[in-house]
Amino acid sequence: MAAAESFLAFNPAARSGLSAGSRRRSRGPRNRKKGWKRWSGPEAQLGREIGDFLEDVGLQERAAGGLISEQPNEGLFFLDTGKTRKGRRPKKPPQKPLHVDLVLQPLSKVPPPKNICAHQTPNGRKEKRRREFWEKKAEKGIFPRGERRLRARLSRGVTPTHEKPPELGRSDPQRGFYDIWGEQNPLDAPLAGQDPWYLQQTKKLRVQRPPRLQVRPSPLPPVEVIGQGGSYNPPFQAHQDLLLRALEVETRRRREEEKVERRLKVTEEPPSEEAVLQEQLQGLLEEEEEEEEEEEEQQENRDQPRKRQQPSRKTEKQRRKEKEQREKAGLRARERVAVLRLQGLFRLRALRRALQQREQELRRRRLLRARLREMKERAPKRLGRIRYEDPGPEVQLSEELPESLRSLRPEGNVLRDRFKSLQRRNMIEPRERAKFRRRYRVKYVEKRSFRQVT
Repeated sequence: MAAAESFLAFNPAARSGLSAGSRRRSRGPRNRKKGWKRWSGPEAQLGREIGDFLEDVGLQERAAGGLISEQPNEGLFFLDTGKTRKGRRPKKPPQKPLHVDLVLQPLSKVPPPKNICAHQTPNGRKEKRRREFWEKKAEKGIFPRGERRLRARLSRGVTPTHEKPPELGRSDPQRGFYDIWGEQNPLDAPLAGQDPWYLQQTKKLRVQRPPRLQVRPSPLPPVEVIGQGGSYNPPFQAHQDLLLRALEVETRRRREEEKVERRLKVTEEPPSEEAVLQEQLQGLLEEEEEEEEEEEEQQENRDQPRKRQQPSRKTEKQRRKEKEQREKAGLRARERVAVLRLQGLFRLRALRRALQQREQELRRRRLLRARLREMKERAPKRLGRIRYEDPGPEVQLSEELPESLRSLRPEGNVLRDRFKSLQRRNMIEPRERAKFRRRYRVKYVEKRSFRQVT
């Protein structure tokens, strides 16, 4: 009987063989809700044991997938036959991903939103209904107008012109390369010999590329390579040349600033009112006197009658002497030309030397003009109201040169350099930062609380 009671008991104390009288009933304080009669006694003990039993059943279901007593033997035990391969290496555990890969992985577990517009087709429903309509018509032998014309041409044995030759197809890996803007374009072969006006109106003629699109705004390269003086660990002489160039740029800029300051600087004290008045009145009386004298002289000249000088007629002797002088001057000129021609035979070397010097001078001028033209093409043009300002070379002083590549400090700004490059190549106009201009003036108002305190 004692064994049966221990078999049917629920609590560990009953299973151990202790009697009901020897068990100590745990009771809490009676002045609280948990110490009331309904929480003590055999009913409460039974409730606690039922709760423990249900918790144990839930644990077995979570761990073993059900009650252990209901599991088959194959799920709880296995038969060791001793036929395991010896010397077989155990499988390596899967390697963990590297920390750099874990850092690059997205932190959010929410998948990115799907772009619905990327999977949509313009007028998709309309095209689908049209396609279904013509499929039903095709079963009855009715086709659209374009399909009917194509079938009629195929029935007459005419090859459609819109089809590409097999050697020009996109699926042919052995197709050759050609310039679509060149003269030997195989796509223009079907259009050869036809009327240009007809091809232009039917939009079959290729649009000619305007020559202005082939001209670059500037021959400068997009990215200019800096010299050796601006590189890491530069040669001494190259770095000194870069410093000298930066010094010249800074000196020129400083001279311009001093020139503006010198022009705007006031060296003398402003004149007084009396000096200004005397300067304004100076010379007024003398000018009035001079004007009166000039008027009197003009009046006298008007009163005197003017005499017209008649040219005297030349005599025969004067005319004969002028004719003899003209003849003698012409004779001397002809003799001089004959002497120069005779002496030119003995001046061939001097003339050849003079011609060579002139050719050298012309060649020098031609090279100078070509150099000036190239410099003008490479220089930035005036595209707006602001002139382009060269930022100057980016240079580090001798004491700022790093000892190692790790301590290298970058000079300049990549974004500003690209922006200046676009301005230097005449792609955008030079600009300046917009200044903030207040639209309305600031108005100060005292609050009531401040006025009460003051």
